[in-house]
Amino acid sequence: MSQAKKFASQADMEEKKITFSQISEHAWAYTAEGDPNTGIIIGDDCVLVADTQATPAMAADVVRRIREVTDKPIKYVVLTHYHAVRVLGAAGYGAEHVLASQDTRDLIVERGEEDKASEIGRFPRLFQNVETVPPGLTWPTMTFTGKMTLWLGKLEVQLIQLGRGHTKGDTVVWLPQERTLLSGDLVEFGATPYAGDAYFKDWPQTLDNIAALKPVALVPGRGAALTTPQAVAEGLTGTRNFISDVYASVQEGVKAGRDLNAVYKETYEKLKPKYSQWVIFDHCMPFDVSRAYDEASGHADPRVWTAQRDIDMWKALEG
Repeated sequence: MSQAKKFASQADMEEKKITFSQISEHAWAYTAEGDPNTGIIIGDDCVLVADTQATPAMAADVVRRIREVTDKPIKYVVLTHYHAVRVLGAAGYGAEHVLASQDTRDLIVERGEEDKASEIGRFPRLFQNVETVPPGLTWPTMTFTGKMTLWLGKLEVQLIQLGRGHTKGDTVVWLPQERTLLSGDLVEFGATPYAGDAYFKDWPQTLDNIAALKPVALVPGRGAALTTPQAVAEGLTGTRNFISDVYASVQEGVKAGRDLNAVYKETYEKLKPKYSQWVIFDHCMPFDVSRAYDEASGHADPRVWTAQRDIDMWKALEG
């Protein structure tokens, strides 16, 4: 295993190829070889964007692609959860409304500033032209609990909290008429789930709740758009297996009374053969195991990640 002192992601400077593709009558996917995705819904009278990219400069590329296919106004931005890499580009869309679950807003209040500093430090490449981010955080203009329905003309768009997983505020965007889902980071495809703010015990059930909707197309948080029921099932299964494998290994170590360092090394070696080819595996594993260790030790809610805690954790596990 790498003994590098720097975060694995700080060395990741390779530009990714962007794909902008239509996945159902009204839904489009902006994907970038395992970098954070954006989902777009083009309704009868306006456009909705889910997950904004990390900076307004990066959002400008999403807007450029949208403008190649429609001139309808971008009215709604949806934050599927609170992480900086997903929300700091919001100012780039000029949207009328920024929508999020109340749980997501609560997380922005509680830990938004720390998360912003932490994420920019961990993964500089994902924050291109970070100087274009306006001062302060991205704040929702409207929040909901459980479920909210938007009508883009005659097109029904549901924002639903199907359970906790990646964070406590996770929201999916669901088009019931065409059974298309934008999942945020609840589902990944060929990319390692980041679980530093996760609820390991809840996440598999939340994925089952997604499966129960029977989506035929899905934009995951990272990885290629899933455009058949088979591909959707593969994305759900892969994510569920990873979360379950991490948690089972960590629980075993905690029960045996081993410390975080020992449990991390053990879990890394166990999961490496099955998952190391997934994007950002080396980056995510220390954060994922740290959170799983906390949860298995009785800490129900994730601790706040600060830039300093990131460094301390990385030194303890990789130093």
